[in-house]
Amino acid sequence: MSELSARPGRWIDLANPTRFMALADRLVPWLAAIAALLLAAGLYLSFAAPEDYQQGSTVRIMYIHVPFAWISMMCYSVMAMSALGTLVWRHPLADVSLKAAAPIGAAFTVLALITGSIWGKPMWGTWWVWDARLTSVFVLFLMYLGIIALTRALDDPSRSARAAAVITLVGFINIPIIKFSVDWWNTLHQPASVFRLGGPTIDASMLWPLMIMAVGFTVLFFTLHLMAMRTEIMRRRVTAMRYIAARRADRKAD
Repeated sequence: MSELSARPGRWIDLANPTRFMALADRLVPWLAAIAALLLAAGLYLSFAAPEDYQQGSTVRIMYIHVPFAWISMMCYSVMAMSALGTLVWRHPLADVSLKAAAPIGAAFTVLALITGSIWGKPMWGTWWVWDARLTSVFVLFLMYLGIIALTRALDDPSRSARAAAVITLVGFINIPIIKFSVDWWNTLHQPASVFRLGGPTIDASMLWPLMIMAVGFTVLFFTLHLMAMRTEIMRRRVTAMRYIAARRADRKAD
């Protein structure tokens, strides 16, 4: 009984920033090594995979473009869960998670847009079209930038946390729009070919490298997220120490 009751306490202790940073210090090196191995294996298999009978070698952009797009949406989903943690459960690290994830999500989203444009030029004959999928992903990038700007514009941490959480949850409606845009509207972008009810339409020789790359980039995201959360906690501690030092200096001056 005592062992079972102790387990939840261990997870609750992770709300303590000091304990969380100690856990992050242990996890980050291992996650970074796993990400490096997976990405190295994925890149090797991507170049060893056969060319597409229509797209030729151009199809190899898929092995980085698709994971970038997946991570851009997954990162926002992590932010939405963090926003719930801020508004509903008042978790002390929820706002740290949201603020740390936003720049990473913006980076993955812009990489998805760039690689998609590079892939689209030889396939569609143009760098960009304002179809539903591309436009909704571009809106996602703007939302990331807006949340980053909002978290830095407000000086009051509590107001900043609540405002960012509300905006994040409102913006989450864009995630299913991105996912199902190719099904709801007539777009140039190809429909889903991996996560679909009828099963993947990609041959196994291409599917396995793609999945390994996706898992590798997912592990890389969580590595970067933990590192960014650790940095944000340290930044807040420094800010608090400076504030306390300033208050003491003012009291001595009085």
